[in-house]
Amino acid sequence: MATQKLTEYELKRLENIRRNDEMLAALQLHAKASLLSNATKRSRDGSAKSYKVSPEKKPKKSETPIVIRRSLRTRGMPPDSNCLDVDSNENSDKATLNQTSINREKPSPCVPGPLKMKDAYDGTGSDREFIDALLSFERKPKLGVGVKEEFDCFNVVKEEGHDRVLCGPVKRKVESDNLNCGIKIEKRELEGCVDLGSMSLEPENIARIMPGRIMTVRFFPRNDVNIVAAGNKLGNVAFWNVDSEGETGNGIFLYRPHTGPISGILFQQSCLSKIFTSCYDGYLRLMDAEKEVFDLVHSCDDAIFSLSQHPNDVKSLYFGEGRGGLSVWDDRTGSVSSQWTLHEDRINTIDFNPQNPNIMATSSSDATVCLWDLRKVDAGKPKSLKIVNHERAVHSAYFSPSGSSLASTSFDDTVGILSGVNFEDASRVHHCNQTGRWISSFRATWGWDDSFVYVGNMKRGVDIISPAQRRVIRTLQSPHMTAIPCRFHAHPCRVGMLAGATAGGQVYIWTSS
Repeated sequence: MATQKLTEYELKRLENIRRNDEMLAALQLHAKASLLSNATKRSRDGSAKSYKVSPEKKPKKSETPIVIRRSLRTRGMPPDSNCLDVDSNENSDKATLNQTSINREKPSPCVPGPLKMKDAYDGTGSDREFIDALLSFERKPKLGVGVKEEFDCFNVVKEEGHDRVLCGPVKRKVESDNLNCGIKIEKRELEGCVDLGSMSLEPENIARIMPGRIMTVRFFPRNDVNIVAAGNKLGNVAFWNVDSEGETGNGIFLYRPHTGPISGILFQQSCLSKIFTSCYDGYLRLMDAEKEVFDLVHSCDDAIFSLSQHPNDVKSLYFGEGRGGLSVWDDRTGSVSSQWTLHEDRINTIDFNPQNPNIMATSSSDATVCLWDLRKVDAGKPKSLKIVNHERAVHSAYFSPSGSSLASTSFDDTVGILSGVNFEDASRVHHCNQTGRWISSFRATWGWDDSFVYVGNMKRGVDIISPAQRRVIRTLQSPHMTAIPCRFHAHPCRVGMLAGATAGGQVYIWTSS
């Protein structure tokens, strides 16, 4: 069979194919393509480093045959309990009893009634050592109470039974009278009682005592012990014995008496083994170490945002609830004795003037700080002595130790200072207070005199503000500080000891040598 003659088009096509093959051969593309193909195969074989995901283990096939359950109705039979397996009924009853016992093992903190401390305990080991320590405080003299003596206008605080000076000399002379706003204070130049340069943070004074964000932190008001109490956003209350040695859990005891953020912790002045706690869940509880119970003192439908106690009335508790409401709970009657609506929004802090406790300061999210005279507060239309306006929400307002000044912290990036005879002198110190969503708001706290105000910053430090100079004069920093401190408390009996709490459950304690 003779071969067919190729057309001109086919001859041209073959010529193009030949020319392209010669060009590819000159470029050696085929060899390079084979090298890339081999490299790809090696990477697929697992020679390259990469993380490995363990395959999901499939459940082993059961050797017993699978029984398809069919109801009596689908089989066209009337309901009959006699056909049920007796063993299955017993197993079901046992499972139900076991589940019930598990559910009853720890009552929920939201139970409207007393909650045993052993049921609320969430820590490791036993809390017996902590309970015994609280009870022992009632059998010991109260060493935490300082005695003030005047020596030529020098105010020196001494520990009872000892000659050791707790506080350096403070030049101050205070007189209190009832004037327009209820206070008249004359003061001399103030000298700080703490050497800021000597304040340091040691590794043994750092601990993560609880999970979650800490909302409030308090020192135990005694000089012979160093115990810190803190409450977080999850409803936990933790106690840390800083000076503990060889105790279970490093001296940390964790409880969960509430279901929401802790808004306040108060030590009962007449009995230090009794501690009040308030929460956003609307519960006000009393931890009684003698009865070993978190007793329910008061409950309300609204959240409790703040808690305080009148210095001259240990039988009353002041707490802010709902949108601007303030209530007074009387221990003698076991009920609320007074209720007022003082603000348009929630009350964040309540504080009383140390020199004249009839004067009360409240800070609110309605961007105001108000001063009140408790002797003149009308139930129908309460009228404040003074209103200080901020541009945004005010998170705190605290009186100075002498009662002559008031420091407020607002979300408008300022720390306000009120001073003067009738608190007419107002000044603002710029300070970044934008903590964001995951960190508790900053609250500027006074130290042990009127010299300095302590507030956290976003650079994991502690800013020290001088009200006299109206600026930040120093920042406490340490390489051990790994989080942002947002809530502070100065030890009421140990000058130079400052506790700072973070959003990660850590507590840092600065001390002065």
